Amino acid sequence: MAKPRLLLSVLNDVNDFQIEQAKSSRQTAAQVGVDLEIVFAQDDGILQSQQLLHHIQSPAGARPNGIIFEPAGSTTLPHVARAAAKEGIGWAVLSRDAEYIEELRLAFSVPAFVVASDHQEIGRIQGRQLAALLPRGGIVLLIQGPSHSRSATLRFEGLMETKPENIQLRTVRADWSEAGATKAVRSWLDLSTSRGIDITAVCAQDDSMAMGARKALEATAHQLRQSWLQIPFLGCDGTPKTGQEWVRQGLLAATVFIPPTAPAAIEMFADFLRNGVKPPQRAVTKSRSIPDLATLNHKAKAATIR
Repeated sequence: MAKPRLLLSVLNDVNDFQIEQAKSSRQTAAQVGVDLEIVFAQDDGILQSQQLLHHIQSPAGARPNGIIFEPAGSTTLPHVARAAAKEGIGWAVLSRDAEYIEELRLAFSVPAFVVASDHQEIGRIQGRQLAALLPRGGIVLLIQGPSHSRSATLRFEGLMETKPENIQLRTVRADWSEAGATKAVRSWLDLSTSRGIDITAVCAQDDSMAMGARKALEATAHQLRQSWLQIPFLGCDGTPKTGQEWVRQGLLAATVFIPPTAPAAIEMFADFLRNGVKPPQRAVTKSRSIPDLATLNHKAKAATIR
């Protein structure tokens, strides 16, 4: 019996979380005995659509049994999803809800489901981290993802739920990359409105953007440069070789570990293809603070005593 074949489309091959998605997916595919092909959308929704349609329209023997993708554009590609289902190809959306999933599940026998991170909870965790690290409050520079990103919006909403009232935010937007955050923070530093502000922490919605903010502050000639580099920097993704390592090195005070979503989707597809177990319509991964909140509270209290 031939191995089941799955196709995974990730956003790019430069972001830490996307790299971890691809790496952990290869490991999971090997463990559950499926062949996995990975394509990179390069943050282009049109390119992603073309890549997926190319595989859907391939000869029957070359088509994947299932497609797993994280949307690179503003839509979750409903027309591509229906084209896949008509060809008997399963469909899994990562990190974003898709209203048409229920329709696919009713109209076709193939598995159709969503595996998502709880982005609001990720934001809530960052709010709790700030509360632990800044018991006296202060002004926090928030590096937010792009305005069109639903995950960036949800993380912000979660942050606002748990952020103490004595913490104020100054917000800049970047594109989930270190270089983008460096550029955005440099532009913010050049504004007259940034002068005279005593920033007490930097909170980024992505570890690479937190490091980009550090680079921007390291390069500035601003008179507060040295004091800013002593403040806590927070990120999220928490991949083992980047975010978690930066916490160990002290470059980040904290991160949020966000489990990759693609491996869970691969396991669900494998269980369906091998055992006929239909995946739930929506599955959510569980994120956590690194270090845990008790450790952050202890560090903040120790620093206050000193």
